[in-house]
Amino acid sequence: MSISNKIAALPPLREIVNQHGLQANKAFGQNYLFDLNLTGKIARAAGDLSGHTVFEIGPGPGGLTRALLTETNATQIIAVEKDPRFIEALQPLIDASDNRLKLIEGDALKTELTELAPAPRAVIANLPYNVGTELLISWLHTPNEYTQFILMFQREVAERIVAKKNTKAYGRLAVLAQNLCTAEIILNVPPSAFTPPPKVTSSVIRLRPKPNASDVPIRELEKITAAAFGQRRKMLRQSMKAYLPVLEELNIDPQLRPEDLTVEDFLRIAKKISKTSL
Repeated sequence: MSISNKIAALPPLREIVNQHGLQANKAFGQNYLFDLNLTGKIARAAGDLSGHTVFEIGPGPGGLTRALLTETNATQIIAVEKDPRFIEALQPLIDASDNRLKLIEGDALKTELTELAPAPRAVIANLPYNVGTELLISWLHTPNEYTQFILMFQREVAERIVAKKNTKAYGRLAVLAQNLCTAEIILNVPPSAFTPPPKVTSSVIRLRPKPNASDVPIRELEKITAAAFGQRRKMLRQSMKAYLPVLEELNIDPQLRPEDLTVEDFLRIAKKISKTSL
């Protein structure tokens, strides 16, 4: 029997949740996505995944996991789940996967994914809202270890990732992400698609690491953007007072505000500071 047929024979997700008493835990930022059309779209958005290991963070009862197994050609799926309640509930899906699904009980923030499987790798996940941004930034420290990220965030966070300069959403997250990756929102998901429904719309974003991304340490860029956007309504001469000589050398007007600078501007500043500190 094919994997698709084996998975189709499993109990529906809602039934699994009820059988195992798996009501969503707010402490883990859990919202279950039961809509098979949506999970299928998310999985298919990755395109060809032949030879890949796909990492899923927070599989919960396994809705997106099922789609990754049936809608992609990934060699294996490694799901990292912090909530121990799901380990037993996911076992039938593991059994039906013909050894393509591996489940790891652990905290994704403390798990080095690159040590779990060789390249090529991708991350496809409906991220827990409470740690989604932190996880993304951690992966941006080694973006070229992955071919792509397809991630679900709150709509507000997704807009911050893809924002352009001189917009309200533009800030530190946009600079960090767009310096290293191309980023686009590919799907919006209404609250009604989830159980329990969150109070906000969600968005699926696709990030593809740039092969020619800058070699400037991301920690330098984190430090600079934290200073700039920590006081975003102030002019650079105030928020980036410690870097005024660098701004002047690069002909960046210190009377501008941080949202007036492009990603490339911040990169130029980081490069200059990085060289100066050597």
